[in-house]
Amino acid sequence: MSRGVTQPTLRGMTHIPPPAEELRLIDAELWQLDTRRSQLLARRAWLVAALQPKWQAPQPTGPTPTASPRPEASAPSVQNVLLVLGGVLLTVAAMVFTLVSWGHLGITGRSLVLGAVTVAALTAPLPLLKRGLRSTAESVAGLGLALTVLDAVALHGAVFLGTPGAPYTAVASALLAGLWTAYGLLPRTSELRLPHPAALVAAQLPLFFWAIAADAGSYGLTAALLVTAGFDTAVALRMTSRSLRVVAAIGAYGVGAWGVLAAGWLTWTASGPSAAARAAALLLLASAIALTAAWQSDGTGRATPADGRSAGLAVASGLLAVASLGGAARSVLPELWTVPAHLAFGVALLAALRLDRLPQAVRRGLAWASGAVQALSLLWALPVVGVVVLGPLAWASRAWTGAPSDARTAVTVDVTWPPYAEAAPVVLAAVAAVLVLAVRDAARRPRALAGALGLAWAAVLTLPAVLELPHSAGLSVQGAVTAAALTAALFLRQRLPALLLALITSASLAFLALASQTATLVVLGGLVALFAAASWRLAPFTAPAALVHGAALAVATGAAAHWSPAHIALLVLAIPAAAALLAHRLGDSKATVPVEAAGAAAAVLAIALAAADLPLLATVLALCGVIAAGTAVRADRRPVGYAAAALFVLATWVRLAAWDVAPPEAYTLPVTIPALLVGALRHRRDPQASSWTTYAPGLAATLVPSLFAAWGDPHWTRPLLLGLAALVVTLAGARHHLQSPLLLGGAVLLLDALHELAPYLVQVTDALPRWVPPALAGLLLLALGATYEQRLRDVRRIRENLGRMN
Repeated sequence: MSRGVTQPTLRGMTHIPPPAEELRLIDAELWQLDTRRSQLLARRAWLVAALQPKWQAPQPTGPTPTASPRPEASAPSVQNVLLVLGGVLLTVAAMVFTLVSWGHLGITGRSLVLGAVTVAALTAPLPLLKRGLRSTAESVAGLGLALTVLDAVALHGAVFLGTPGAPYTAVASALLAGLWTAYGLLPRTSELRLPHPAALVAAQLPLFFWAIAADAGSYGLTAALLVTAGFDTAVALRMTSRSLRVVAAIGAYGVGAWGVLAAGWLTWTASGPSAAARAAALLLLASAIALTAAWQSDGTGRATPADGRSAGLAVASGLLAVASLGGAARSVLPELWTVPAHLAFGVALLAALRLDRLPQAVRRGLAWASGAVQALSLLWALPVVGVVVLGPLAWASRAWTGAPSDARTAVTVDVTWPPYAEAAPVVLAAVAAVLVLAVRDAARRPRALAGALGLAWAAVLTLPAVLELPHSAGLSVQGAVTAAALTAALFLRQRLPALLLALITSASLAFLALASQTATLVVLGGLVALFAAASWRLAPFTAPAALVHGAALAVATGAAAHWSPAHIALLVLAIPAAAALLAHRLGDSKATVPVEAAGAAAAVLAIALAAADLPLLATVLALCGVIAAGTAVRADRRPVGYAAAALFVLATWVRLAAWDVAPPEAYTLPVTIPALLVGALRHRRDPQASSWTTYAPGLAATLVPSLFAAWGDPHWTRPLLLGLAALVVTLAGARHHLQSPLLLGGAVLLLDALHELAPYLVQVTDALPRWVPPALAGLLLLALGATYEQRLRDVRRIRENLGRMN
């Protein structure tokens, strides 16, 4: 039976019918399925029609049209642009009428025209608002407000011609601000959004121009700007209209910025305490305005949620307060204490953190302002620290030329002492104290303590130069600072900052001690002992430092004994030997690699010192090879054995060069023989190893330099010996079926034979006529071309045969 029979059919079967009966049953089932499908399709069509609009436009029979482009500007945007342009054009027309056509009318005509137009423009928004045309009403109202300005200009030109511009502008702007405010408060025009912002814009001018009219001077003008900014701030904080608050905020920031800049300039250029006090009062006013704006409280003492705007305003308020008080203090204090005074006022801002009545955002902003003042103070003190730490580097080129008179002279050999730097230790110590006392947060306190440690270190380090102590006292202070930093690293949890400070101080101290021979030896010896003693707990850092200072001490000791640099190199080699022994003692410790690196650096220094004396250089290289071989005894340092072999070979070569040995075989055979022995051992252990890696390096080390020497040797001895050696190598490669000896030996033998035949080939070439070489070259090219053509013909013939076969 077919598998396509449905389940209902199978259930209805009680027996297997004959084929004719089964065919009838299948046709009946298919008819029922078609009927059900038609019903479902009809239902689906009805549902689709119910969900779609009742009427649709007839679809075109032609090609499907492309979708209409999306409009780039919305209808409200187009409307607003048109209204704004219309208002601007009408305003321009009114200005042209006022300025150009004004003289063609009498006083009565002028008044009637301007009054009528202004009244019409101001009353026109009322019916427009009644009809719901608010945007058009706003545009017409803007035209009316602009006409009132033109009325004021026209009145000044016609009626108040003799009135100065500044007082008239002050009075006119005040009247316009009042008029526009009253216009915006009328019952119907209160729906307009333009009059009140326009009145606020006009209110920016009265105080400033009144100060100009009253000849109030720079202080009066600045005060007028700041008072205006305060008025804008009050409007922005108290009003609920969004447009009015935006305009007020723009005015507050813009006018306030100009006022702050003017007050800052007055503070900077104040010639005496009185002028500085007046300028400070202006800055305090600006600070109070910013603080008021930042103070966002609901009146019950609970701070609103902190936000970036409030914190930023609080930062500005704190900085302005510090600038104000610092500027006033600068006028009565010496220049030396200008930065400490500002720092003191900046630190005082931290008292705001204890005022619970202040909102959280304000307190955070004042804390940031205090941090900014402290950071600027540290930036001012940074050059002093740089001179004290980096200035001693100049003694590297003036070693042992004589101790300077004081610590300041010692660090200013090649640099200039910064002005008013005597207050730098005070600034550094004050900020360090703030970090220790003010930062109580458990997450930030470790970093604060690390910063305080660094600042205290810088303060103490700069004291000798600031106080101009004797040179020996400066060395003692730096030595004590190094010891203190190492001691702190031993007992603090965060060791890295203290270790870095100790290493920096020790390096600066070592260079500073180069002024005199005695100081150099004493300081370097003390540093070696100090870092060696600290290595029982801080070996990864202090042990390499002790080795570095030990190398410097060895050089200084040899120089004090008037040894030559090559002989000093032998003394420096004690440091690599000690490093190798110490590394063997440390084993798998974290300090092993740093110690070995310091020893290797000392070995390089020894080699550089002995470079001018070839016999001693050979000795130094050999001793370095001995140290490397001793290091290679350790199981985890086996690869150092290659370096030891290379050092021994270099020592041999240098010794031969010192003896004026010219034959290259004297230099290459000491390399070839061990290399061949090592290659033979490897080939015996691994028969699958290629001869190019086992024998080729050793053979090439001698055969290639000897071949070059043989080609330049006019005698027959070297070519003969080289040919015999190459023949032996070739035969050995053929005997043992090794590729590299066979090819290298054969190539060298062939080139050596060509060298011997070269004179005869030259003679034969000279005996031939001049036309023979070109003729031979032409015949060769013809033969190659004929052969190439024959190959192409054969290929073409084979292709034709294959084609006929198909």
